[in-house]
Amino acid sequence: MNRTAVRAAAAAAVLAATAFALPSAGATGTPASGSVALTASNAFLTQALQSGVAAVPLPSATGSYDNATGATATFPVTGGNAVLARFYGAITLGGGLAFADALTGKIVCFHQVAFGGDTQSLTAVPDGSTTPVTLFALGDNTVGSGNGVVPETLAGDADVDPSGAAYLDKALHTTFFTGGQVVGSLNVSYTPAS
Repeated sequence: MNRTAVRAAAAAAVLAATAFALPSAGATGTPASGSVALTASNAFLTQALQSGVAAVPLPSATGSYDNATGATATFPVTGGNAVLARFYGAITLGGGLAFADALTGKIVCFHQVAFGGDTQSLTAVPDGSTTPVTLFALGDNTVGSGNGVVPETLAGDADVDPSGAAYLDKALHTTFFTGGQVVGSLNVSYTPAS
């Protein structure tokens, strides 16, 4: 065998050994699970609707309404590496969120929703963009589970993030959103993949 043939055979042997040593994608354990629920209080909903602003969850997120608590958008967990008690990592979520202003006729849709364990905030990427926008952040009264507790949980007030307020006001041609505006509540329940 010439030197080129030996090198090619050696490279093929290394690739074959690596392929057998690595677990297959189908051989993983339990995938990450849980959800992030953003609830807009009835007070916030009333203010938003009086200003012509509405938001709806996009598939695979779901929406619900309760007379006592308000409207909730629930985003399913699709993955992540977060350790919430240590303010680490991120949780990827399914679905999206659409905001509309009936007075201006503008609509903006977001996908690639995520919850930052480090930032304690909900981000999403506007359609047609690659840059995430921080829409909501956990505010006061946040309570979380201890380290090692499964599922990991966080719950607290949901506030409009200043950068999210600026983006939404500009995209919808409104002045409704303000940084720190209390929306309602944000609840995170996350079980890491195993």
